[in-house]
Amino acid sequence: MPGDDPLIGAAAGGDAGSPEAARPGPAEAASGALVVCYGNPLRGDDALGWHVSELLAADPRLGGATVIWRHQLTPDLAADIKDASLVILVDVNVVDEPGVVSLRRVDAGGSEAGGSEAATDSAGSAGPSSHHVAPAELMALARELWGASPAVYVVSAGAETLEIGDRLSPAVEAALPAVVDAVASIVTRRGGPDPFGLRQGRLRP
Repeated sequence: MPGDDPLIGAAAGGDAGSPEAARPGPAEAASGALVVCYGNPLRGDDALGWHVSELLAADPRLGGATVIWRHQLTPDLAADIKDASLVILVDVNVVDEPGVVSLRRVDAGGSEAGGSEAATDSAGSAGPSSHHVAPAELMALARELWGASPAVYVVSAGAETLEIGDRLSPAVEAALPAVVDAVASIVTRRGGPDPFGLRQGRLRP
């Protein structure tokens, strides 16, 4: 159950069960964290990453983190990942119901929890491109080139539409606060007990 996991419970608004004094301050917790939000701002719900990057850049909980936005994941991001101790990727997917927010972890070897389907059903992978890479491939590349092995999470929301347009669907727009809170919870609680015990799961029905 999601409530059994400290990070999932915290992101869903529950008590993580750890004393506040045991947690680092926002800047300390966020130091070394890299958040990569990606997607096309002119393709409906694929603009989730752009909107989230704007919100996270102004969020004091991410004060010590690096937040960047890209149209898609590309191999050159491996150089950014090499110095990070925590990487969070934010995108929409075409698997979950519209507006459903989910978390999964990419393990140290570059494999994603949930198998290959989880890696290929990101909306950001749609369309022909020899430069796009999936999250697991990007992490494997960073490990091969730089020996990087940060903890890596993917925070995602189900898309309703990916048609041309500059507006999010109501379901995905309503999910923005949950996506932002999920990212902030991973960053701020990683200094607590078993901070990376996260299992694949959904945060919102």
